[in-house]
Amino acid sequence: MILEIIFGVFILIEGYVIWNLNKKTELLEGWVEDFTQRVQIVQNELKEVDSKGSFESDDEVGTVFKRIEQIINELDNIKGDEINAK
Repeated sequence: MILEIIFGVFILIEGYVIWNLNKKTELLEGWVEDFTQRVQIVQNELKEVDSKGSFESDDEVGTVFKRIEQIINELDNIKGDEINAK
């Protein structure tokens, strides 16, 4: 009888832990999807802003622009690795 009560309590605790972890995982997956979309939007807007290549060709502005592009590409690579890891 006592053993059954202990197993019942463990099952309830395990059920709560699984539910809680599932909820957190879904929240994190939503955040990753949102982050992925934002990186893609920023990358598209950056390409649209410099569609003529005028920022990229300027010396000072071009250096900053290229660094921003590198950072966005690094984020895009991280995003791609995470999606492929699934």
